[in-house]
Amino acid sequence: MDRRRFCESIALGGFTLASGGVSLPAMSAEPLNERAIPAGGEKLPVVGLGTWQVFDVAADKELAETRATLQALAEGGARVVDSSPMYGRSESVAGDLMQDLKLRDKLFVATKVWTRGREAGIEQMNTSMQRLKVETCDLMQVHNLVDTDIHLATLAKWKEQKRIRYRGITHYHAGAHADLERALKKHRVEFVQVNYSLAEPEADKRLLDVCREQGAAVLINRPFAEGALFTRVRGKGVPEWAAQELGIASWGQFFLKWIIGHPAVTCAIPGTRNPRHLVDNLGAARGALPTAAQRERMRREFAAL
Repeated sequence: MDRRRFCESIALGGFTLASGGVSLPAMSAEPLNERAIPAGGEKLPVVGLGTWQVFDVAADKELAETRATLQALAEGGARVVDSSPMYGRSESVAGDLMQDLKLRDKLFVATKVWTRGREAGIEQMNTSMQRLKVETCDLMQVHNLVDTDIHLATLAKWKEQKRIRYRGITHYHAGAHADLERALKKHRVEFVQVNYSLAEPEADKRLLDVCREQGAAVLINRPFAEGALFTRVRGKGVPEWAAQELGIASWGQFFLKWIIGHPAVTCAIPGTRNPRHLVDNLGAARGALPTAAQRERMRREFAAL
């Protein structure tokens, strides 16, 4: 079943509630798989939500969809919401919706600093927290390793002051993986966010293992390679064995299960403002996760397409 047909089947399966004119599909009561943050042991569901592009909205229809998606995230038992000041209105939209829906205490809120200089970084992070309407940010990350040393020094103080709970570093392409590794070893941050998917598996070569060795939680961006994975499988059915052995009902779940099957991965954060896609994504976090042998079989089948 492809993603469109799966989401249509969700739509026919009943609704939990309506949000701003957008109905939310019914979701399984089965709990989501969780992974512990190595620094302290707090557990996070293995699928969350990214906000790049999809939360940068202003029109009423798009805002209603975004509201429904955020509500579905919380209803489904997921927690991680990741944003950035480079994502346009995304932080403000997320903050307004979290406040309106009274979700702050249910969510793990992450954002980033993306500028140069200590004072500029402090100003930007203060603005981000105001937009997100949080007094304490769960995770503040240095975006794309911009002025890493300067900002992590600030964040070390902010962590002591309990303005943030965790520090992280991020990047989105394989050419920066060696730099992420060096920064991780130098600063011992609690989180690394990196690109990883069946289309971009380079983090498997070394970085994910280094994150485990260094005790860093891992967030995964670009899990669908900006939609390229869906283009690759258009018109093709999910392998029957994957449905039978892993409960995979769509290609989106296939791609996400392959990612979160890696033991170093803490949470994948696909971006969407479509509540049915969000429910589909959360389906990957339920039930059995693939073993190393099953992940290799998934990789081979995808490569053969």
